[in-house]
Amino acid sequence: MSNTITPGLGGFGGTLPTSPTEIGSSGKGSGFGATLRTAINQVNELSQDSQEQVTGLLQGDRQDLHNVMIAVEKADIAFQLMMQVRNKIVNAYEEVSKMQF
Repeated sequence: MSNTITPGLGGFGGTLPTSPTEIGSSGKGSGFGATLRTAINQVNELSQDSQEQVTGLLQGDRQDLHNVMIAVEKADIAFQLMMQVRNKIVNAYEEVSKMQF
């Protein structure tokens, strides 16, 4: 599989800012770009973790197939969510670019 997906949405649980004041007060920067960058990094971390777990399972280092499958599904869901957000951003950009000023 060529898509790199990390396991789980565990990083999404309450870590994303929910209000404009939380976005502005984050230590990693402020604004939409910083929030988006943080979410993408979390998806990437989930992907890397799931790949490590799958590799460990295939090499015989792990015996817990259920935890590996949960990690892979979490990564898949996180990736799908990220793609839907990207699609919404692209659609919004296209709508704004169609506006006449």
